[in-house]
Amino acid sequence: MFFTRFIPEHIIATLYTRGSLQATGNGLKLSLKNRLMNATLTSVESVTINGEAVSLDVIMLHDGREKPLNPSEISQNNPVDFPLRKTLNVEVLLAVNEGDSLEFAIQFMANPFGKLLLKFKDSVNSTDSQEERLKIPRDESNDYGPAIIDKRLKFAEAYAGVKLTALGKHSIAPASVQGNCENFIGAAQVPIGLAGPVKINGEFARGEFLVPLATTEGTLVASYNRGIKVINLCGGVTTTVADDVMQRAPAFTFSSARLALSFKNWVDDHFDELQQHAGTSSRFARLILVESFLSNNFAFLRLNFRTGDAAGQNMVTKAAYEGCLWILENCPYKPERFFLESNMATDKKPSLINSLLGRGKRVTAEITFKKEVLERELHVTAQQLDYHRAVGNIGAMLSGTNNNGLHSVNAIAALFIATGQDVANVAESSACVTHAEVKPNGDLYASVTLPSLIVASYGGGTGLGTQRECLELMGCYGEGKARKLAEIVAGVVAAGEISLAAAISSADWVSSHEAYGRNR
Repeated sequence: MFFTRFIPEHIIATLYTRGSLQATGNGLKLSLKNRLMNATLTSVESVTINGEAVSLDVIMLHDGREKPLNPSEISQNNPVDFPLRKTLNVEVLLAVNEGDSLEFAIQFMANPFGKLLLKFKDSVNSTDSQEERLKIPRDESNDYGPAIIDKRLKFAEAYAGVKLTALGKHSIAPASVQGNCENFIGAAQVPIGLAGPVKINGEFARGEFLVPLATTEGTLVASYNRGIKVINLCGGVTTTVADDVMQRAPAFTFSSARLALSFKNWVDDHFDELQQHAGTSSRFARLILVESFLSNNFAFLRLNFRTGDAAGQNMVTKAAYEGCLWILENCPYKPERFFLESNMATDKKPSLINSLLGRGKRVTAEITFKKEVLERELHVTAQQLDYHRAVGNIGAMLSGTNNNGLHSVNAIAALFIATGQDVANVAESSACVTHAEVKPNGDLYASVTLPSLIVASYGGGTGLGTQRECLELMGCYGEGKARKLAEIVAGVVAAGEISLAAAISSADWVSSHEAYGRNR
């Protein structure tokens, strides 16, 4: 297959678990772990150690079956299942000594890759080596059981010389975090306060919602409650989801800019076929748009997917890989190099491209604040708020920030922690564009747009105990609820913006912290 040459040697080398090469009474053993993608091993063609061929008869593979396999028993008709994250333990009946430096070359066939060559070099360890003693304890068969968790806690205590009494006290079922957290020892518990109910007039969120905010910042929940009260007195917040998309951005390098252009044009002309092949392994991922960017002799593709109610980064990574493999096999303009991600999807980084083109949900929240409510509840006029906004726009421009709002990230981070979102997505989700207009009658129209809000109502950490309960509190757990959650997040962000804007404009920001927060 043409695309196999785009799997770099150092990536194939990650199949070997470094440090696993050990001397045994009968020879040596080592571990191979699939860190690429789901595959099946269909043959082992050759093995060399330090340049000398090793008979396959002295090699045994332990894949979890009752009886180990000899490589000669593996074939297209009798493949070895090798899914992502599975470990194969290999035993070689050759005499070695502790400290020997061995260089391996293993040639094998695996679907969907074709022929691969795994090369690695390591030194033979004894089973009780210093490196082994300092490794975090793991249990391949049950790494989330109470015995191994307790062993890890004791290991951490001995290593750091401290007593860990709180980490192990939590309500999380350890088995439930498999796929969310490795080397599990406990949980960080963050206080959760209630804000609301907030009235949302949305397309997907309609009604009044209690909002759980996980934070250790004093006055945060109180500030959001103040903003929510004002929003409710003005009839609620209207929310609109304008787009919902997740990207992966592969890069292809060519010998010339003209070849890169020909490649780009070919991809554009074959979108329908690419759409059929990108995401074939997922019932949710669907390619909807390919954006092309050419620079020098590079072609950058920004593949845009729908991902259902999952945040979707892992989903689109796999879907994009499938699509790129199809391109590499079928496009007549062959790149010299291929990278699945070019940094143009800007995962977990603020970026102008995501503010302009969107990533995750693009959602807007808008409210018309009544003149009398602003003056009575917040002790501020629409004109004061609008003037401060104008000054803040200049400050934002001069500082080069990714938004002209005040603190959208406070609501987003607190909701992300409470509901099991990937907290690192706060980096791009915090982008916020605010706008306001003073009406002739003294009311204030205000809106906030979150152009790259990445939230999920299903998958990832949303299914963990407390996180799921926080989503259920808002009626936002499960399939079909992600856009509803996005509208609630936008509404809460709007509440925080008006509350802090009023506090700054009316000069009671410091006094509020003195009375209720950490300044006491």
